[in-house]
Amino acid sequence: MSFSSIVILTGAGISAESGVDTFRDKGGIWSKVDLRDVATPEGFARDPERVHAFYNERRSGLSSVEPNAAHRALAQLEAEFAGDVLVVTQNIDNLHERGGSKRLIHMHGELTKIFCTKCGTRREEHGDLTTFDCCPQCGAMGTLRPDVVWFGEMPYQMDEISEALQQCDLFVSIGTSGNVYPAAGFVEEAHQAGAHTVELNLEASEHHTRFAEVRRGRATELVPAFVEELLGR
Repeated sequence: MSFSSIVILTGAGISAESGVDTFRDKGGIWSKVDLRDVATPEGFARDPERVHAFYNERRSGLSSVEPNAAHRALAQLEAEFAGDVLVVTQNIDNLHERGGSKRLIHMHGELTKIFCTKCGTRREEHGDLTTFDCCPQCGAMGTLRPDVVWFGEMPYQMDEISEALQQCDLFVSIGTSGNVYPAAGFVEEAHQAGAHTVELNLEASEHHTRFAEVRRGRATELVPAFVEELLGR
């Protein structure tokens, strides 16, 4: 089969092989920390210092992990594929960028960005954030928060994602559990648009039966091999 437009959804499984802690797996972050305390607007309003400490730790941990073969393979696909390639990631780490991906949507936000709840200004941030920091744009103190989509908030760039799903002829899901919406519904949206759908995952996702093709294994092995196929090698 030949394709002209590819949309790739990535989840925690692709970064787990780089050593990034997962959230939902057994022993993952949500088994140790109540998500209501650190991943909701209400939790931030209740205890912003705790939320900042949680994300400061996640942010500092990025310096100890590196992009893996799966990240690099997707960047290679984007660079060498004759058609369009869009990576939509649920991950808030920066491993796709560091692996070389250029056309990328972080639908759940980014650890390395913050924004002001008062004026809406967004900026890069690789250090720690505190309640005493002031917004460089409006000067307000205590209004800066991680630019991460929390539970109850709308994921980013959904219109752009939906448009890409309507136009793609290949949809690939990599390393995602398939139990978080709206991302879990992307396969159905792509299928209805006539796209071929492929799941590359270590274990069966919650919606694996909706995919036309399923491959099991480690992302660092499956993704480079799949990319080689797509590039005709």
